[in-house]
Amino acid sequence: MTTAFDDHPIHSWLTDMDGVLVHEQAALPGAADFIAALQQYGRPFLVLTNNSVFTPRDLRARLSRSGIDIPEDSIWTSALATARFLAEQAPGSSAYVIGEAGLTSAMHEEGFILADSDVEFVVLGETRTYSFEAITRAIRLVKGGAKFIATNPDVTGPSAEGPLPATGAVAAMITAATGIHPYYIGKPNPLMMRTALNRIGAHSETSVMIGDRMDTDVKSGLEAGMRSVLVLSGSTREEEIAQYPFRPTTVLDGIADVVPLVERLTPLESVELDED
Repeated sequence: MTTAFDDHPIHSWLTDMDGVLVHEQAALPGAADFIAALQQYGRPFLVLTNNSVFTPRDLRARLSRSGIDIPEDSIWTSALATARFLAEQAPGSSAYVIGEAGLTSAMHEEGFILADSDVEFVVLGETRTYSFEAITRAIRLVKGGAKFIATNPDVTGPSAEGPLPATGAVAAMITAATGIHPYYIGKPNPLMMRTALNRIGAHSETSVMIGDRMDTDVKSGLEAGMRSVLVLSGSTREEEIAQYPFRPTTVLDGIADVVPLVERLTPLESVELDED
């Protein structure tokens, strides 16, 4: 049967992490098989997350404990995308950063000087230890002219005890005090998709985005020019799809159902090359 995926061969795959590959640090059915299929057929891929708390090394270890083996350089976080974007905008400049190792490490690796005064940027990421003092300093720096950047717009994050305030909620506090909205880098900004595609040398026309959320994963994939797969193993329920003015290319129950797509849509010539 011909589908919208047959218009162009699929060379590269981007996939969200939480709700697609894992749920509360447990691997979802088919997640390890999906990664293994991509590696078997030599398909470039990246695992994406809006979570800016952890470094790729941390996330690789967490996924490995779940039984999913992913190379460190195949993980792309909103922290990495933010640091890369700012390095292209103002290389070697200074920033006041609210966040954890995932963000501070990414900023350091891109050559930024982290300071608490006379900075060009205020960069807000996710942390479990937001302090009134840090938020106050961020407000004063933004009021003083620093450009306001945030890693992602999510207002809550998951925990075993229930939702936690996340980057978007704290950004709203700073906006309320300054009147200045941040520029968000993470999903649904298609910029995160484009930086991910650039990282693996991929083109949007021959790439697919897999996610569990219509409002971030599918939207950002669509706006970046990619086809998309919505899996129903995470946030978005099937009956909610009709609420949105856009549609994914296809809807599947979970990542296990994507594995046959990888096998069917891999160009034969690439399979022959991989077997040689």
